[in-house]
Amino acid sequence: MIKSLSIKNYALIDELEIDFSKGFSIITGETGAGKSILMGALALITGQRADTGALKNPEKKCVVEGNFLLAGYGLEAFFKENELDYAHESILRREISPSGKSRAFVNDTPVNLNILKELSLNLIDIHSQHQNLNLNQSEFQLKVVDSYARNTDLLIEYQKYYLDYKNFKKELESLTNQAAQSNSDFDYLSFRFDELEKAKLLDGEQEELEKEANTLNNTEEIQRNLAIIHNLLNEDEFSILAKLKEAQQAASRIKNVYNKIETIEERLNSSFIELKDIAEEVELTLSNIEFNPERIEYVNSRLDLIYSLQRKHNVTNIEKLLEIKEQLDSQLQNIVSFDERIEKLKTSLKDTEDKVSDIAKKLNQNRKKVLVDIEKYVSEQLQHLGMPDATFKISIEELPEFSFSGKDKISFLFSANANIAVQNIGKVASGGEISRLMLSIKSLLSKSISLPTIIFDEIDTGVSGEIADRMASIMKKMSENMQVISITHLPQVAAKGDSHYLVYKEKINQTDTTNIRKIEGEQRISELAKMLSGENITKEAVENARVLLGK
Repeated sequence: MIKSLSIKNYALIDELEIDFSKGFSIITGETGAGKSILMGALALITGQRADTGALKNPEKKCVVEGNFLLAGYGLEAFFKENELDYAHESILRREISPSGKSRAFVNDTPVNLNILKELSLNLIDIHSQHQNLNLNQSEFQLKVVDSYARNTDLLIEYQKYYLDYKNFKKELESLTNQAAQSNSDFDYLSFRFDELEKAKLLDGEQEELEKEANTLNNTEEIQRNLAIIHNLLNEDEFSILAKLKEAQQAASRIKNVYNKIETIEERLNSSFIELKDIAEEVELTLSNIEFNPERIEYVNSRLDLIYSLQRKHNVTNIEKLLEIKEQLDSQLQNIVSFDERIEKLKTSLKDTEDKVSDIAKKLNQNRKKVLVDIEKYVSEQLQHLGMPDATFKISIEELPEFSFSGKDKISFLFSANANIAVQNIGKVASGGEISRLMLSIKSLLSKSISLPTIIFDEIDTGVSGEIADRMASIMKKMSENMQVISITHLPQVAAKGDSHYLVYKEKINQTDTTNIRKIEGEQRISELAKMLSGENITKEAVENARVLLGK
């Protein structure tokens, strides 16, 4: 249940704090006093959209904080799953900065709005006139039946398999389409792969071939220049080696009389050895180089093939061609394996579909079992609320395909008059009838779901007198199982509350400000009298108020 609510800088509220009691609490106040503002602030900590226009002072942040008692509602697992610190008394807080940035917290731990919204759904149900529209929606109607049938765990199991079923079905469709497309491409891909496979390309081959081609295509020039080198070094008596030999001998002749020549002689010897080695290597190289037309033709042909493949695949080196070959091989392997993968997927889909179908049947059986009880309870409540001829029925029909909630479509059917056939609620129910019908359903749900708090925001609009008193009795009865808070303008409802809170507007520094306080005793009698007779409170209204309060 909600223990307290704190609001700062929201709409007409400067700063407001209120403690709530268990049981049945009433909130009243004049039109325009700010009851809807209170609900708007409360909606913020349930994850609703924030708007900077709601800031009373646009230069300060808005803070709404709710203190909730959680013991006994089994929320420990939710806190653990979302890595939050659980406490029997927990605080939900929402902040809106002047820049429009919104932040949410649970026990001072920052959370995203989805977590705040999901947690608040387990804590509080705010029923407004807008929510009456939900009554016409099949999804809401199905949730009512499932809640009463206690299908929560079964639904969770069903939805797990249903999502798997949808994924398998989508994957199978995608894979089948891929297989069809790929099979049509198989011959083309095979041709491209075979062409690269037959080429037997080697990494680094292109560079080596280009070097060899350059050599082979210039054989004559190479031979001619190598011959020149060899001739200059060692071919005749005027060669470099011959002259160098003469220089060695000259140095040797004077080394006994001129010792400084020894270093020069050593360098001449070294040069002679080095040049002789070069001459021999040039001679060997020259003997190994020959004009080879067959080799030239092979190298040029090989390079032509490589260049042709590169142009075809729009790349510039063999490494990229080898990557393309691997990709083509992978594509071909995928095509070959499509049939096997499709068969495995069909098996998985069939197994999951069987599980989905089995659980959907159990859901259907559970739903059918409770329909009569729901119809009887709601019809009795409607009769109690001044609709003696009202008839409430629930139809259930099988959908052609599985849905997120099973294979059933639930429709609430209603007739307010005798001998008039029931029809869909949206077609036949008026606003006042919808309010009474929704209250009857909320009363039904209070017996089957463990929800700490429900807030009725003027659910009694459009009714008065004895009917209003009976609506109040239903809410009072509901408060035996949960905390019930009702915002009302009817004294018959207000008198039934265990606690009574008054929303009022006052001027502070020439500015309208909304506030709230708990009223008791004579203050409460006075407020009820005002609700009965208006601003000019009569003695009769005061006595009537005392009667309503049983005083």
